[in-house]
Amino acid sequence: MGKTQQVRGQKIVVRFEAARCIHSRNCVLGDPHVFVENAAGQWIQPDRALPEQIAALAQRCPSGAITYERLDGGPNESPPKVNLLRVGENGPLVLHAPVRIEGRDIGLRVTLCRCGASKRKPYCDGRHGAAAFTATGEPPTQESSPLAQRDGPLELTPIANGPLKLVGPLEIVSGTGRTVDRCSEAFLCRCGGSARKPYCDGTHKKIGFKSD
Repeated sequence: MGKTQQVRGQKIVVRFEAARCIHSRNCVLGDPHVFVENAAGQWIQPDRALPEQIAALAQRCPSGAITYERLDGGPNESPPKVNLLRVGENGPLVLHAPVRIEGRDIGLRVTLCRCGASKRKPYCDGRHGAAAFTATGEPPTQESSPLAQRDGPLELTPIANGPLKLVGPLEIVSGTGRTVDRCSEAFLCRCGGSARKPYCDGTHKKIGFKSD
């Protein structure tokens, strides 16, 4: 992971990890007084809003670049009751779950590259736009049964020169929220070439995809 900027207010600490940011702009549009776009100096001003308001804004950050810690005794962010992976239209896979890589916690909100062009794999860095990546956010519904457990740790393994492997309870939803699949293991395309997106179909071998 990249360097994390930390700004301490009177009632809340706000952290920002630039390497995770995909510039969704939920923060600067949600409260431009707290998250000041194009500021000459410090762009995060945690004392300009109530801590619960800042917490709500942070939880809208899809990439997990913005996180927080309450200093006023209020609740910190809790893991979701349902692990969700949302398929973005012409964009990344948006994951909301307690995610681990090699047993290391990486947060509750993660955006994963599926175009193959990111320089920060497995994370999205926004290059899908410049790469003119096209992929539907409304993949076909797969036949599946309700999961006995819908929450809990989710292990993410980027397979070398291959797909993203996810192990743990997971519900895959379309961009509009339709349930696509329910599973306890999934292999997801990250080379951009699969004909079965968001799932891997082995195309990474044919096109010589390279990534750790």
